Amino acid sequence: MINQIYRLVSPGRFEITYRDMSLNGNKLVVRPKYLSVCAADQRYYQGRREASILQKKLPMALIHEGIGEVVFDPTNEFEIGQAVVMVPNTPTESDEVVEENYLPSSNFRSSGYDGFTQDYVFLNRDRVVPLFTELNNHTASFLELVSVSIHAIRRFKEKTHKRKETLGIWGDGNLGYITALLLRKMYPESTIVVFGKNDYKLDYFTFVDKKVLINDIPQDLNIDHAFECVGGRGSESAVDQIINCINPMGSVSLLGVSEEPIEVNTRLVLEKGLTLFGSSRSGTVDFQDAVNFLQQNKEVIDYLSQLVTNVIDVYSIKDIDSAFEEDLVSSWGKTVMEWKI
Repeated sequence: MINQIYRLVSPGRFEITYRDMSLNGNKLVVRPKYLSVCAADQRYYQGRREASILQKKLPMALIHEGIGEVVFDPTNEFEIGQAVVMVPNTPTESDEVVEENYLPSSNFRSSGYDGFTQDYVFLNRDRVVPLFTELNNHTASFLELVSVSIHAIRRFKEKTHKRKETLGIWGDGNLGYITALLLRKMYPESTIVVFGKNDYKLDYFTFVDKKVLINDIPQDLNIDHAFECVGGRGSESAVDQIINCINPMGSVSLLGVSEEPIEVNTRLVLEKGLTLFGSSRSGTVDFQDAVNFLQQNKEVIDYLSQLVTNVIDVYSIKDIDSAFEEDLVSSWGKTVMEWKI
């Protein structure tokens, strides 16, 4: 069958390409239905990556957050029309120590490998997770981001000591919101503190114990462990604040992506005996854990739905442009594309 793929060929410019795909084999065919725009997609769309990287990775279909419905399954394991979340990470090998999202050989959609802006997506059978009916489509579209927080918290549990009286989250954006929300539910006895830059964004964090502006952190405020969800230019100051606020033997989970190297106060890291560890992306197990968590804690879905700020019907390439432009000027939340092209 001929599949239409909507690729970014240069910053701000999409084009349609055609690829002949075979239905012979074991792959699932999924029709994308709801796609969510990520900051990483925006960096490609705006050309805010180094020219050498753009030259290497473009043309490329964007979007790695999305859900769809099964339209073909050669083994009849999945029902036709079944709603599934699509896993963007595609490993080519397995390792008994290194998880799939850290293997250099893995392919990741919308990062050098075609994302979900296609008529149909051909997926390995282990790259989808079924959804439950109570999870609304707009919220489900960014389950990938939820899985990233789930993955980071799983690693946090493995690497930290038992004292978790106060947990700090730096970052008042989407990732900070989701991470704080999940921590609130998983650690109900802990004091959850969010550190942010904008009052109006912190207002959305109604479920935490304390909200602190990064320019007005009390000198006597200490935390046991921290999650850095800032990224970009703000990573350096966020990590510096964390190192100063955190108690000895604490752990720092680094989630924010920075294009440039940042300075770290290693003297204080050593003095306090801190553990810094990075978490990036996620795998199928994290998607399954995210779906299971939401199915068991349905009240969390309402909080996640507050992140949906733009919903764009996409019938053409022009509508894809509109979605990215709307997302660019949005100061909060997620832009969701209803994929009707």
